[in-house]
Amino acid sequence: MKTLIRGGTLVTEYESLRADLLLEGEKIAAIGPELSCPEARVIEAEGKLVFPGFIDGHTHMDLPVCATVTADDFASGTAAALLGGTTTIVDFATQEKGETLEQGLDNWHRKAEGKASCDYGFHLAISQWDRQAEADLPRIFRRGVTSFKLYMTYANQVTDRELLEVLLALKPLGGIVGVHCENSGMIDVMQRQVKARGITGPEGHPLSRPDEAEAEAVNRLLALARVADVPVIVVHLSSKKGLEVIRQAREQGQQVYVETCPQYLHLTDRVFEGADEKEGRRYICSPPLRTGEDLAALWEALDEGEIDLISTDHCSFTDAQKAAGQGDFTAIPGGMPGVEDRVRIMYHSWVAEDGAEPSRLVRVLAAQPARLFGLYPRKGCLQVGSDGDLVLFDPNWEGTIRSDQCHNAAGYTPYEGWKIRGRVEEVFLRGHHVVSGGRLIAAGLGQYLPRSSCQL
Repeated sequence: MKTLIRGGTLVTEYESLRADLLLEGEKIAAIGPELSCPEARVIEAEGKLVFPGFIDGHTHMDLPVCATVTADDFASGTAAALLGGTTTIVDFATQEKGETLEQGLDNWHRKAEGKASCDYGFHLAISQWDRQAEADLPRIFRRGVTSFKLYMTYANQVTDRELLEVLLALKPLGGIVGVHCENSGMIDVMQRQVKARGITGPEGHPLSRPDEAEAEAVNRLLALARVADVPVIVVHLSSKKGLEVIRQAREQGQQVYVETCPQYLHLTDRVFEGADEKEGRRYICSPPLRTGEDLAALWEALDEGEIDLISTDHCSFTDAQKAAGQGDFTAIPGGMPGVEDRVRIMYHSWVAEDGAEPSRLVRVLAAQPARLFGLYPRKGCLQVGSDGDLVLFDPNWEGTIRSDQCHNAAGYTPYEGWKIRGRVEEVFLRGHHVVSGGRLIAAGLGQYLPRSSCQL
């Protein structure tokens, strides 16, 4: 099986260049001007941008939350990912209370095997830290899981002592931890206060989770990481105050990686103004959507190269599932769909509107995630020998994002009605043509990706 991508503009994290690209089997076989391969199928890419397959390092497929399960499983969620130009996800396998780490990982393999349409790896969220969990870690690494998730809030949160112990245990193994940073005690108090004011609808959610809750938890995480002398990842950074804490730590030489999400770069708490309760529930996520000042600060950080990766935190629920929080914002399942929208939203805002070089998109949506999560150079780049993961993107297409044309199982998009420029047209996964003309033509070809340690 050979495919020649001819006449396109190849986009790497460093440059854009006119060149042809030859796929042979599942790999990139050659890159250069005016390639010739008579036996190859030819895809004309004139006027198109040819990106490496994008990587979403933060998704939640088939995850039990709030007495329900996310609307997207690995079948629907990864199909939506491919249609959005994402050829690899790293999903959060989750150890439930009472399970060993290996049992938690086994559960996620069963959820994904035979269903995934894009390639996938796992982080492992640790909910119960004890001697058994520590003993399990070397076996988890041998199974290709080298990154972990800890929560500083929710029912499965860890204590400061446990967080530090996990960091110290992972240090000799070369593991890295991504942390959800919010002060749980502060949120508990604020939720009670907001309800005492008679605010029970979705608009109460951002009021009960102030930016100080994120900033304080980021500060505490980084203090513990300094003691352990290890790098960490702050996931889904949402606030200017949290960013300022990270900047101070970096100025002192601390190694900390930063992830944010499209929703924190495009949506603010103003979405709740004038929204009915059903619509408002769709925008409940944690950390919450914040102010225009926070949004502007994150864009500035992105432009200055302070954001290492942009993931989605894709965690979708239907309107019926969100209605469990009718009259009580604390009972609304938190999360939004995003895996199909990420590339087109970021391209439109950053490249088409703001004039950023397309290579900057590759850095935060492909190359940096690949390095951070031990997948480079198999994934995240256009190099001979890398997997044949390609996205052919039409930069001149103009249209509107519509919920009735989205493919996630939630049935809506938070970007309903947005007019954008640019769309994904063709996608190749390990050399297989899986999306053509914006339509999924091959499903279920995703493979599990054992990963090495962080390469940054």
